[in-house]
Amino acid sequence: MLISVCIGSACHLKGSYDVIDKLQELVEDNNLGDQVELKAVFCLGNCQNGVSVKIDDEEKVYSVSKKTVSTFFEDVIKTKLTA
Repeated sequence: MLISVCIGSACHLKGSYDVIDKLQELVEDNNLGDQVELKAVFCLGNCQNGVSVKIDDEEKVYSVSKKTVSTFFEDVIKTKLTA
């Protein structure tokens, strides 16, 4: 699974590096390093809604923050990996 996290100007200001750091921590803590790749990317076109995150080639762009990243990981990422 490829998780792309926007580091463009708007997302950077909204904490994209905090989101990346937490995602890295969660991937390591759950021993998913062989299944998940994190990638920093520029603008995903969802600037107004916080840190933009995209999974694989899905059309959907998720809005994630430092406060919601753990829930996003549990509810979206882990669910998709076990599906």
